Amino acid sequence: MATLGMSDRRTSTATGSAPSRPVPWVAPLLYLAVLLAGLTAAAHNDALFTPRTTGFVVGLLLLLLLERKPLWSWPPVALLAVRLCLIVAVAALDESGLSRALLVLVPFTAYFAFGRTVALALAACCVAVVLGLYALSEPTWYVDPEYVSDLLMLLIGLVLALSMAAVAIGEQRGRARLEEYAARVAELSATNERNRLARDIHDSLGHHLTAIAVQLEKADAFRDHDPAAADQAVADARRSAGLALDDVRTSVRALRDDHRGGPPLPSALAELVRQLDDSEVRASLSVQGEAYARRYGQPSLTALYRAAQEALTNVRRHAGARRVTVSLALGADRARLVVTDDGRGFGPGVADQGFGLTGIQERARLLGGTVGVDSAPGAGTRITVEIPSDVPETGAGT
Repeated sequence: MATLGMSDRRTSTATGSAPSRPVPWVAPLLYLAVLLAGLTAAAHNDALFTPRTTGFVVGLLLLLLLERKPLWSWPPVALLAVRLCLIVAVAALDESGLSRALLVLVPFTAYFAFGRTVALALAACCVAVVLGLYALSEPTWYVDPEYVSDLLMLLIGLVLALSMAAVAIGEQRGRARLEEYAARVAELSATNERNRLARDIHDSLGHHLTAIAVQLEKADAFRDHDPAAADQAVADARRSAGLALDDVRTSVRALRDDHRGGPPLPSALAELVRQLDDSEVRASLSVQGEAYARRYGQPSLTALYRAAQEALTNVRRHAGARRVTVSLALGADRARLVVTDDGRGFGPGVADQGFGLTGIQERARLLGGTVGVDSAPGAGTRITVEIPSDVPETGAGT
């Protein structure tokens, strides 16, 4: 209620998110019920326009004013003290006697500001005050059903008020934690998406730009000695540029949730091998188990394609290889891609420095797969990628 200032700070520290005001309608509704009961009793006693009734109404209006959010900046102790004084004044001026029910608001609001222990202590104080007033006004109050009934109603009201406060605070903190978790999930999702885009850009555009650069260098080298070879190199560079543009369009469609698949994986791999195969590098492809292709979803097939693309890009850029073999085996339970070259190879730890191989490992790991890199200086390189099937072996047949 109005004393939520301290509760806000405490809950915000615990959860990292500022809570909203809980159960804002409880106090105003109770004030309205007391007002109607008091005015009805005053009218019945022909005291509707007396200073006592006016003070009663003004006191309730001041209590209602305390529920306004701008007053939350007051010290919680001051707000609680003002509320208690106004409730006592209203109860003294009330013709109906129902205003004693407003005492439940004291521990109720204290629960949000100071916690459960203080709220329970104040609830006990409220009961003690009422018992003291009963003892002063009617020593034998405990044999009067009306007094006993009023005390029982006060106890029930206190129990319900404290229970409602506990539930409200629990819900408030749970909602704050849920919002914090949602923010973390959104952040992780954004990070994963950035990493995915980085892998796509590196694997697709990087591959084609490397091919374009190599073909243009070849065209420049053969321009005077072999014009036909130079023209072919320019044509291949132009073709690689077109493929790069196709990859950009595919990425844009993916960002727009257009999940139309590309060409079959064997055909896509054949195109990669054809681009690499020339007079300097002899590349070959073998494919087994094409009948099992439908056991693998588009993410798995894309991961295998990107792995082959990155491996062949590294061959073109760094390996200095004369021969490259690409082998794809699609099985009932897993797919296996092997790219082997006879190039210069590299020593331990070098593979961990490249973003491309890191991207291959990330893609495979996200799909439950594995990546193996076997290389040594002067001994070539062998990259093995295994991706599990999306359909259990005991599932639908092939």
